[in-house]
Amino acid sequence: MSPQPPRRTGFFQHYEELIGTWTRRLRNRQQAEDLAHDTFVRVLESKADAVSQPRAYLHQTARNIAVDAYRREALALQAFDQRSPHSGDPEHFMHAVQLADSIERALAELPLNCRRIFIWQKIEGLTQQEIAERLGLSKNMVEKYMIRTLRHLRDRLDAMAP
Repeated sequence: MSPQPPRRTGFFQHYEELIGTWTRRLRNRQQAEDLAHDTFVRVLESKADAVSQPRAYLHQTARNIAVDAYRREALALQAFDQRSPHSGDPEHFMHAVQLADSIERALAELPLNCRRIFIWQKIEGLTQQEIAERLGLSKNMVEKYMIRTLRHLRDRLDAMAP
């Protein structure tokens, strides 16, 4: 008698639905795919064998991951704002606010892993090796995500410069 496969395989039938739902919510298919990937990694690493409603469990897990990412980004931007000089020249202050807003918009255009890596490295001070371990990626992949993010930010901010 062969062993029964884990019930986790029931999760995979909801993959396209999960991507479709989050593509509509995030308005970005690549971000939705990244979120779906992170969701499936979390489900596969968990003890989800006994879940009676895999579809609901997947969507709730994706929602939790998205909310966590949003909170981290909000905290990172808040920390960035607090580092900006608020005293002195009002024009300088407005420039700093506009820059923070531009960075936030440019980061929002990137996949979730790019945003995470940027925030974890530049704001939280994690090393690329620590980030690689957190995400289950190679250090080389973390470097590629960071290069992609920095190029995107540079291109977006250069386009906004007077």
